[in-house]
Amino acid sequence: MEDWIPFEEGKFRVEQALLFTPDNAAVALDNPYIEIFTGRTGKKSFTGGGLVRNILLVALLEDYDDLDILLDLGGEFKYLLKAPDIQAGKVFSPDIKSSLRYTPRGPWERLLPADFDARLSRLKMATL
Repeated sequence: MEDWIPFEEGKFRVEQALLFTPDNAAVALDNPYIEIFTGRTGKKSFTGGGLVRNILLVALLEDYDDLDILLDLGGEFKYLLKAPDIQAGKVFSPDIKSSLRYTPRGPWERLLPADFDARLSRLKMATL
C-alpha cells in the first residue's frame, strides 16, 4: 500500500465518524479520533476509534458482515473508509457505550464536500 495519508503522525479529533451498511443504516461514534503512526515498513497507517452503543452496532451487523465509515476530519478533509477491521466492547445494555476501534484494510477514498454531504443525507440513524 503506497503512502495515502497526507497528515503527520499524531492523534487527531474527528468531527464526525459514522459506521453504515450498504442500505444506509448508520451509527455515529461519540468522541471520534484517528491516530496516525509510521508502521514497521516505514509507511504511515492509522487506527481510529470512539464510543458506540454496542446494541446499535449489533443491529447494523445483523444483516451485513462489513460496515463502511464516513470520516469528517474538518474542512475539506472528508473520507470514505471501506470495510475496515472493527473491534468493539461486548456490553449490550441499551444505555451503555463502549470503545470501538477500527483499522483500515486499504486506503481511504477522499470525498468532495458535496459527495460527503450527499452520502450523509442518505443515512438513516439506527435507534433503540
